[in-house]
Amino acid sequence: MATIGHNNLNAKLVLLGDMGAGKSSLVLRFVKGQFLEFQESTIGAAFFSQTLAVNDATVKFEIWDTAGQERYHSLAPMYYRGAAAAIIVYDITSSDSFTRAKKWVQELQKQGNPNMVMALAGNKADLEDKRKVTAEEARVYAEENGLFFMETSAKTASNVNDIFYEIGLSPFLFYVLGCLMSILFSSSSN
Repeated sequence: MATIGHNNLNAKLVLLGDMGAGKSSLVLRFVKGQFLEFQESTIGAAFFSQTLAVNDATVKFEIWDTAGQERYHSLAPMYYRGAAAAIIVYDITSSDSFTRAKKWVQELQKQGNPNMVMALAGNKADLEDKRKVTAEEARVYAEENGLFFMETSAKTASNVNDIFYEIGLSPFLFYVLGCLMSILFSSSSN
């Protein structure tokens, strides 16, 4: 759901990615400024909200943190349907995690909101010595697919707020919210 008020925006944002990529840790760091060394796996999805002041507007993100386990994959469309933005998260120390992130991007491109603002987050950047996915490889993939790209670390807080701010600053977010609102109003008048 997306709503637009006078300089106030509500935007649904979904986090997708492999189990253990750090989706919940990113959200917890962004919303509460906390990091838990041992984060329990998300069951289904968890909901958070956070408000950002962006230029002369306020963006309230309604954040759905989805479970990464394969058994919950079929629930994902319920969370990304109507989303204005998505962050696809992978673990830089896992090639398999990056491969699955690419599958999430493909799924969103086929089934998600066609104007959705998408970002690719290479998480766990603090584990440079265990890196399996280069930043350049991810950057090229992101550019080829029209995604924002940042490497993040929920543990050190590196680029965590920045990736959410980049989405909030995107002129496409305002466009997407406008499109979603026109769809909602046209379907409610039928």
